[in-house]
Amino acid sequence: MPNITAELLAPAGNPEALDAAIGEGADAVYLGLKNFNARMRTNNFAYSQFEAAVESLHKQGRRLYVTVNTVFEQREADRMYQFLQYLEKVGPDGIIVQDLGVVKMASENFPGLKLHASTQMNVGSAAGANFLSRAGFKRVVLSRELSLEELKGVRAETNVELETFVHGALCVSASGACLFSSYLGGRSANRGACTQACRRLYADESRDGYFFSPDDLQLVERVPELVEAGVESLKIEGRMKSAEYVGQVVAAYRYMLDNWRFDRERAATKAAAMLQGDFARRKTTFWFDGTAAPDFIRPDQAGGTGIPLGKVKVVRVFDEKRWMLVRGFEGIAEGDSVRVHAHGDLNRTTARVRGVMDKPEGLFLQVDCEFGPEDEVYLVQTKSMVKRYKPVLPAALAKYHRFPSFDKAPRPEFPAIPKERLAVLPDGLYTMVSRVQDLHTILTDRPEKAVLRLSRKNAELLRRHEKETPFKRDSLVLWLEPFFPQADAAWLAEELDYWIGKGQRLFVANNLGHLAMLKGRDVTVIAGPWLYAFNAWAAAYLLGNGADFIMPPLEISKQAMGLLAETVPGKSLFPVVFAYPQLFTIRADLGERFDLRFFRDREGDEYELVSSPDGSVVIPLKPFSLVDRIPFIRKDGATKFLLDFSFIELRKQVYKRVVAAARDGLVLPDSGRFNWKDGFWNPEEERAPRSADSGDRGARSAAKAGRPTTAGKADGKADAPGAAAPAKRQRLDRPGRGGPLWKVNLARERQEERRSDRRDGPRRDSRQSDRTSANAPARKPSGGSAGKRPGGSGPRPAGRDSRGPSRKPRG
Repeated sequence: MPNITAELLAPAGNPEALDAAIGEGADAVYLGLKNFNARMRTNNFAYSQFEAAVESLHKQGRRLYVTVNTVFEQREADRMYQFLQYLEKVGPDGIIVQDLGVVKMASENFPGLKLHASTQMNVGSAAGANFLSRAGFKRVVLSRELSLEELKGVRAETNVELETFVHGALCVSASGACLFSSYLGGRSANRGACTQACRRLYADESRDGYFFSPDDLQLVERVPELVEAGVESLKIEGRMKSAEYVGQVVAAYRYMLDNWRFDRERAATKAAAMLQGDFARRKTTFWFDGTAAPDFIRPDQAGGTGIPLGKVKVVRVFDEKRWMLVRGFEGIAEGDSVRVHAHGDLNRTTARVRGVMDKPEGLFLQVDCEFGPEDEVYLVQTKSMVKRYKPVLPAALAKYHRFPSFDKAPRPEFPAIPKERLAVLPDGLYTMVSRVQDLHTILTDRPEKAVLRLSRKNAELLRRHEKETPFKRDSLVLWLEPFFPQADAAWLAEELDYWIGKGQRLFVANNLGHLAMLKGRDVTVIAGPWLYAFNAWAAAYLLGNGADFIMPPLEISKQAMGLLAETVPGKSLFPVVFAYPQLFTIRADLGERFDLRFFRDREGDEYELVSSPDGSVVIPLKPFSLVDRIPFIRKDGATKFLLDFSFIELRKQVYKRVVAAARDGLVLPDSGRFNWKDGFWNPEEERAPRSADSGDRGARSAAKAGRPTTAGKADGKADAPGAAAPAKRQRLDRPGRGGPLWKVNLARERQEERRSDRRDGPRRDSRQSDRTSANAPARKPSGGSAGKRPGGSGPRPAGRDSRGPSRKPRG
């Protein structure tokens, strides 16, 4: 057997973690600077520290990669240009990127930079890897949701270097396909500001639970299989972890890499033992063995790192100091660190232990943070773990004084798209659905073209009912799903061959693998919102690589859209103006696993888990709507607009209402703007609190309840979700779903229609009454009690009765 091995790549969130990683034998480290990286909440490196690290590591024969793995807005183009220019001068071994605008900017202006594709690019197939290889990438960090067999499949079909995560925290959503944190107030995971929505406490009608908080990944015992599969780099997650954690994990994987050939079983046993005290969550192999590990999420586990010391049983005062009574733990001492999770999971604080007392009642701790009864406590570090390492950085940094310039970024060049290609999609409203049967529903107000999600189930139904499908070929657009693992490559290739052979010419690509599979075919490609064209550079890249039209991301702001429209040809812009945003995209059927469907967060906002054997998504019950802004977006040049009714059971009357509002520029009641008004949260631009219309859900919910916002509470506590009223009793009525407001207004419209003998469309006076009723107090649903899900004209959940959520898969 050839003596093959893999690079051991470690995180360095600060200089101390860098010392630990190198001291324990990492071959390479990855780190971020003060901006444009996906861990903005960690300390990161100053420019002088970064330059010193590059020089020092190169002298040792080690490698350093820089994370530039966030998206940038057009207004930040100059800063990104200056940053890339600076990085090329310093000379790291690679930059880890997500934004296609960075790819274009770096490739055209800074050829000395070696490109690595971040896992945020959501590449899980050989098709995606080969697309990036042809674009000049040296390495691809694959999606974390892949099995060993899928990794082997990718390796067999591409020559680009492959990197995969082997240890650390997981995201429940496919990386690069999570909008939840951004939806909670502009703190986008694609901007390095993730607030870990997956770690929060939620509640359904009968229980509280951490329904989306996964265990930590640990593949130390599977290292030989990864090496033999040809994976070039094994990556440890943890740029926000302590130096002690980094050192311990690197030591274990270093031992395994160096010793598995001599005695695989013994090496694995020792390496696993070295990880026993990493003070992290319980471990999982996740998708490594071909399916999601059966218990990779445990709703009753808080999802915190560390050794659980239980809940604070009692708070006592000794010598005028507050002490907490927790479960006993042998060896805990002053100077150790604990993490306190406030009751209701509102806040998590790391604190130092200042005193320890063993009393007959149990173990009392004095810690330097606020706490109260029922708070969860975890031991996260002991003094005995602290180990000194030789510093990587020199003591004096005065000679390292490079900084980014003030140069302006050039304007990107856009390819000329022939008019006849742009004419393929006429101006007007387009409608997307996720169920084949809903294609018949939208005939009640026929859109310019229908858009259908090409899931496995829909592909089967389309073939089976091809003759009676009301939209075909030039009237139908097929939407390809954003998460595209290697296991889906064969069936998707077969479906594309079949439908293109039948004359299907219109597709929405949401993954780089889709662009590769559609390249060279006689088709029209729309770059979907999951390809993240936040800036003109990314849009130019997509239009130059097979796309004719651009759907901007759902996260985009009004300002960013306006700047994008200044450079992108208006006929190519195709914004989404109504949707139930896909907040989580999960490769597992969580609804089947947890018997879960409707749930709410601690602020009382409500969501739905839509599950099927192919996976799950989480959507809000309140839709995102810009239908009233269409006249203003048209002024920016956009002429095509998408209404997305995916993941709900669409009713004809409701569909007609939304379409009428879009045509007449009316506000839809009880809908949200996402980031349209306030844009992204930016730590350098701390804004005033958001308005109730803007998506700051905490302030909005508090205002509705007549109480102060969470942030204003002195003790940092909030009621747990379980303390709120049941979700059904609080549920307001959403456009697209029906319920009191929609039911009352639709009844009025029907009366007006009968009086005026009009067949379609609401009268102007009925629309006026809509605006009035939208601001009126919510009414009790007619024909049912307040404790039941509203009926009305909106979609009713399939298979759901009074006994609770159904396990029946959704289409």
